[in-house]
Amino acid sequence: MSTLLSPARAGTALTGRAGAAVAALGDRARICDLYDADGSPVYHDICGTTGYEVKEILAALQGAEGAVLDLAAGTGRLTFPLLAAGFEVTALELSPDMLGLLRTALAGAPEEIRRRCTTVEADMGSFSLPGHYGTILLGTTTISLLPPDERSGLYRSVREHLLPGGRFLLTTVDVDPAGDGTDEDVVLVPAASGRIYAMYEQWTAGADSRTVTVLPQPIPADGPVTVATTTIGVVPAALLAAELDEAGFTLLRTTPIGGPDGSRHHDVLIEAEVRP
Repeated sequence: MSTLLSPARAGTALTGRAGAAVAALGDRARICDLYDADGSPVYHDICGTTGYEVKEILAALQGAEGAVLDLAAGTGRLTFPLLAAGFEVTALELSPDMLGLLRTALAGAPEEIRRRCTTVEADMGSFSLPGHYGTILLGTTTISLLPPDERSGLYRSVREHLLPGGRFLLTTVDVDPAGDGTDEDVVLVPAASGRIYAMYEQWTAGADSRTVTVLPQPIPADGPVTVATTTIGVVPAALLAAELDEAGFTLLRTTPIGGPDGSRHHDVLIEAEVRP
């Protein structure tokens, strides 16, 4: 991941129901970023094993040749399905805490899986690797973690590392422009550990960022409570398509990603290739 907020800055973003829930904790609240040493286990518990967007990504990779570069691989949520599908995968991740969880998971995997995976600590916004790839993937709408002035570095690095005819796959949110005012969704999320988390997502129509806050449910009766939060950008699909075109990519197709019924914000998978 890239451009992560510090815990102090993340804490200042809390308003609405998320802010009220944290304020009720008083000095029991231990605010951290969702991607730092304290927040990474929470992220992995919630997202580390979910199959969200995996089906669409693997379908797009049918018949693809060459190795896959999994950008901002996190704890390996997409890396392991790619390995299971038979690909050689390089998993690139900036957060050492996330990368540590991924490497621990790899250490427990069969040797045949381990030997096809290379892990690299690097920034998706600007990277230089010795190899070239048939597919470069940036999933989990992680493009939203890069501010506009850093996305040009991502596009340049991708162009430099794609094999001729290779494809760039990335997911982003397709924001419903009909919304107005402040949108705050709260959902209960069952995690791999059996824990339940309340996930608050706050976004104001037209704003270029949204805040995600995660608290355990039920709240423990006493003791410190980890509050994992972060503020990430909103990069609508139409904006991303325009940026890719300007960066020298041809848009091949856009595929909706299945999500909860009734949601106003849907994710999409964008496939692009370098323009000759």
